[in-house]
Amino acid sequence: MLESNKIFSKIFLWMFIGLAITFGVGYYISLNTNMLYNIFSKYYIFLVIAELIVVIVLSARIRKMQPMTSKIFFCLYSFLTGLTFSSIFVVYDLMSIMYVFGITAIVMLVFGLIGYYTKLDLTKIWVYLFMGLLAVIICEIINIFVGSEVFDMGITIVCLIIFIAYIAFDIQSIKKNMYMIENEDNLAIYGALQLYLDFINIFLRLLQLFGKNKD
Repeated sequence: MLESNKIFSKIFLWMFIGLAITFGVGYYISLNTNMLYNIFSKYYIFLVIAELIVVIVLSARIRKMQPMTSKIFFCLYSFLTGLTFSSIFVVYDLMSIMYVFGITAIVMLVFGLIGYYTKLDLTKIWVYLFMGLLAVIICEIINIFVGSEVFDMGITIVCLIIFIAYIAFDIQSIKKNMYMIENEDNLAIYGALQLYLDFINIFLRLLQLFGKNKD
């Protein structure tokens, strides 16, 4: 039986490594005008496709992957996300980004503890979270054509609530289903990926609400 505290220490360590790669790469690219231009004018769609492929393969195959392979895939996904993340360092003030990052970390901590210690069975809310997320995606597609700022604000708030709930759900789910992935390192990467995705989505939504644009 895997030790819960030890596993979660590894999970949060790898989540931090992933976030460090993403924000480090994003900040570095934002300082290089030529690289930034090439990414968003020539390669953006390919980067998005590559991100989707890597995260789908990692999620689907992690039980059968060698530990080193899963770590490489996780770092690769974090790196690719960092390339597309470079735009936030161009649009938003750096101190504002750091401020929102801190708020997101606090939200992760609070709802992570709730998910870890609650006696409520959060698996029952999974279908509602999934349906809500699907509804948000549909609304975002519709708003591309509508272009309503009020509608966009509403979508942002609903999406924020959904991913905050996902933190507690994912933490409890990882805790309950540790036996499903026998390898400790692969389990750590699997958990780190789930929480990394929660963090990134919450961060982006909070940045939309509270981020300060560069002058």
